[in-house]
Amino acid sequence: MTKREEALAYGTGFPNTYIDTPFRDTNWQLVRVKGSKKAFLWTYEKDGILCINVKVDEEHREFWRHAYASVIPGYHQNKEHWNTVMLDGSIPEEAVKQMIAHSYELVTESKWKRIYEAVKQIPKGKVATYGQIAEMAGDRKMARAVGNALHRNPHPDTIPCFRVVNAKGELSGEFAFGGEHAQAKLLEAEGVEVVNGKVDLKKYGMVLEIKEEN
Repeated sequence: MTKREEALAYGTGFPNTYIDTPFRDTNWQLVRVKGSKKAFLWTYEKDGILCINVKVDEEHREFWRHAYASVIPGYHQNKEHWNTVMLDGSIPEEAVKQMIAHSYELVTESKWKRIYEAVKQIPKGKVATYGQIAEMAGDRKMARAVGNALHRNPHPDTIPCFRVVNAKGELSGEFAFGGEHAQAKLLEAEGVEVVNGKVDLKKYGMVLEIKEEN
């Protein structure tokens, strides 16, 4: 990812987002969240290089700065909470997407955060459906939101989205997790049998605990 159009297209792919040009200098184009109007992606050119500013928490701020020389403290923003990412081609596209997704997660409502926390509860060797994750996150009607959140997973190493399947036990698209058959391979590595792109929910499905009302 080295072009402004690519960064803006990815940023506006998240729910309830829009592009804003708030300054007289049109070099600055932001992606904001509707309602709160909070910006999570700033794009601008500096010294002939396209840059983006993304929001970070303390843990990931230092991780990204140490991982890539092209990630530096936020330009023109609070350097404790923002990173500047120079899109000079030295950072893998997936890493850039993770940083943008994490920024979106930090400024949006807690819905996506609840989804990610629910996914973390799926035990190793088990799977859960989109509907189950929605219910665990507090709203069984937001199964589609679960899909959107999982396909923009900001922390694939700690949020095991590959353990989520549809109501029939079917896996996601071939390239949803980094390559052809990647989800199947990840599940099989945990002892989950995948047959023709499908998991037996009776055998491997996570069972939700039903809380009885007093």
